[in-house]
Amino acid sequence: MKSVSVIGDGKVLPGSEIYSVAEDVGFVVGSLGYVLVTGGLFGVMEAASKGAKRAGGITVGILPYYESEANSFIDIRIPTGLGQARNVIVVSSSDIIIAVGGGFGTLSEIAHALKIGGKKVFGFKTWGIEGVKNYETKDEFLNFIKRSLP
Repeated sequence: MKSVSVIGDGKVLPGSEIYSVAEDVGFVVGSLGYVLVTGGLFGVMEAASKGAKRAGGITVGILPYYESEANSFIDIRIPTGLGQARNVIVVSSSDIIIAVGGGFGTLSEIAHALKIGGKKVFGFKTWGIEGVKNYETKDEFLNFIKRSLP
């Protein structure tokens, strides 16, 4: 099965624009039959997982702790005990990385994805750096994602 990793701020709240877009991205990923990979916790990770589950998709959480604490929409929990170092695993797990918003953790994931090579990185209101195709409007971004997932 093919997978898509969705990355972003773990502190965004339901009802925010970023949370809503992440949920819609997860729905698109799940409805197209991709496995969704995230860091398994909250904010963007929870929203994307919620959307993927709504579409009948499978979700994987690469967790920072040895315990299996994760958001309630994760099907497969992979506790790593690696803390933020798990970011490398999150982006190594897929050829397509979708960043929705994000702070420094997201920036590190984007950097790892670009450094690894062969990864496509798409973003919505995320870090404006070379190698990231970034969008500022929800509809344009979601249409691009739908067209870009083979």
